[in-house]
Amino acid sequence: MSTAEEATVNPDGSTTFNDAGGADSSAGEDMPGAEETAEEIIKGTDPALYLALASLVFFVIFIFVQLRKKKKNAEVDEFFANLDGDKFNLQLPAAVDEYYEVKEKCEDAGWEPNTPPEDPTKASPHHRALAQALMKRCMADIPIVTHIQSESAGMNKLYSQSMCSVKQWKSYQAAEAMVSAEVEEVRAEADEIEAGWSQVVWRQAMQYHNMLKQKEEQAKNAAKEQQLAIAAKKRSEDDKKTAEKNRFNAVKQKVEDEKAKIVNAEKTALELVKEEERAKASKKAFSGKGGMKKGFLG
Repeated sequence: MSTAEEATVNPDGSTTFNDAGGADSSAGEDMPGAEETAEEIIKGTDPALYLALASLVFFVIFIFVQLRKKKKNAEVDEFFANLDGDKFNLQLPAAVDEYYEVKEKCEDAGWEPNTPPEDPTKASPHHRALAQALMKRCMADIPIVTHIQSESAGMNKLYSQSMCSVKQWKSYQAAEAMVSAEVEEVRAEADEIEAGWSQVVWRQAMQYHNMLKQKEEQAKNAAKEQQLAIAAKKRSEDDKKTAEKNRFNAVKQKVEDEKAKIVNAEKTALELVKEEERAKASKKAFSGKGGMKKGFLG
């Protein structure tokens, strides 16, 4: 057998076993295939380990992204869910009910729809009252009509992109339906009052509405200018009073300064007089008229 061992007796009496090829027992530790086997084991293990780690990292990132996306969607849904559609909680103006009250009175007085006046050049009182009431109604409708028109494109875009709540969309649809019905109702009433008026009634109402709005703006600007003029006049009067007060204070201060100068001058003059009197008295004491005072030097 290739693995047979031979016994060798050493001089000291010990025995050493050698394999048949003459290699010592330590040769097994330096086998040339040992490193290659280890490298093969490493090469066979590392890709699987890296793949497992990469899969784990990808899974964690995927979970994180999904949770973040879900949270963001929940926040968006909550935001739009909280939109209660108050800006579409519209109501028809009081002029609508007022028109039907006028119409009822005219009908009770004998007016009939689709009946032109006997004199085409002169409208009847009922015809005129109804036309005025309808125009007032139409003009009162202008703000809600323009509001729905301005919001229509945006709401349809939001709805197509699922970016508005169901409640908000239904609120908008209800408001749009109400306004559309009101527009058509006004046209129908206009034709009952005067045939063909439905074609121009809204254009006329818009013109009158803009005219009134312009007049209101002019009135506001005039009132603002008047207030500014009043304020400017008040400031001018205040400045004038301040200037007069300053002049009065300046004159007063000048008078007080002059008085102080006079008082100081009088005081100085009095002191000079007193000093002169003292000098005269002193001079008189040493004058020859009175002689030298006795015992002055002895």
